Amino acid sequence: MIDIPRSHPRYRSLLMRERLIEFFEKGIVARAGLIAHGRGECFDYLLGERTIEPALKSIEAASALLLVSKNPVLSVNGNVCALVGEEIVKLSEVSGARIEINLFYRTKERERKIYEELKKYGAKEVLGLEEERVEIPNLESERRKVSPHGIFSADTVFVPLEDGDRTEHLVKMGKKVITVDLNPLSRTSMKAHITIVDNIVRTVPLLMEKIKEMKNMEPESLMEIYKNYNNRENLKEVLNYITERLKNL
Repeated sequence: MIDIPRSHPRYRSLLMRERLIEFFEKGIVARAGLIAHGRGECFDYLLGERTIEPALKSIEAASALLLVSKNPVLSVNGNVCALVGEEIVKLSEVSGARIEINLFYRTKERERKIYEELKKYGAKEVLGLEEERVEIPNLESERRKVSPHGIFSADTVFVPLEDGDRTEHLVKMGKKVITVDLNPLSRTSMKAHITIVDNIVRTVPLLMEKIKEMKNMEPESLMEIYKNYNNRENLKEVLNYITERLKNL
């Protein structure tokens, strides 16, 4: 990794880039994952590289939904492992959600490396390496192959980063989908039940804190928070924020 001076205006952004390159060289991040990150980084600039109020509302709703879910699952790909692997393990612990590896550019080698990385961070269980797999109906990509004990039987799936085809089919299966996507116009953002428009490196720590804060609330109160959340309206708030910010630059 190159030595990036802390005074650099893009210090954190460059650290993320370098980490993704490092994990690409390790065989964890796919080539296309580097492109996907660059696309998201562009939208982060539009947000001012900060967590905005609509994202905080989504984080609260997501926390409530994870807490009332009977079998929540956190889906992990190469970029998620590289950027917030350790935090995902901690999120699993505080939320009670299981972790499952699910890849678009799937190879057994990549799955194994992500598994080992998550175990290194203290994950007690990581699904997605089983020989026994079932398929998400009508989905053609490699992401259709999932654990029968994880995503397939989950009631809520946390699907961070763009994943429109799988999000759409999971919703058709009757599952609740939470996503983190910096692009408020992506199919993932539009199809998910809760879209957190924010950088995942900021979102996951905030999600952990909010879950800890809400953990002792009554299920009825948590369900009320989720039901009062409107994803379409939230995405409109995000777009309005971006529009106003650009006007005032």
